[in-house]
Amino acid sequence: MGRFSNPNVGGFGQGDAEIVLQLARAAGAVAKLIAKEGKSATLRLPSGEVRLVSQNCLATVGQVGNVGVNQKSLGRAGSKCWLGKRPIVRGVVMNPVDHPHGGGEGKAPIGRKKPTTP
Repeated sequence: MGRFSNPNVGGFGQGDAEIVLQLARAAGAVAKLIAKEGKSATLRLPSGEVRLVSQNCLATVGQVGNVGVNQKSLGRAGSKCWLGKRPIVRGVVMNPVDHPHGGGEGKAPIGRKKPTTP
């Protein structure tokens, strides 16, 4: 669509609204213009926070793209590694000093009455 300043429209979603910092820039994020009073406008941010900004701030009409970025399968462990995601290790395969479920001979059960979290 395009960027606009001091819009005469409202009630629809806006992606990439700004103050000094930039708001609603994540994939699929929308900041909604809910009111305009004097020289300020009220935005509802994706977090639910309602913030007052100047009407001279710029915004882009519409929703930020790449909505399904979190639904894409990474495919292999190396792809997660590139993103800085650490592996998830089960407590059963740890040593007893590392987790309450750890230890035992072979594939031993948990060994407690109920599963616990550290």
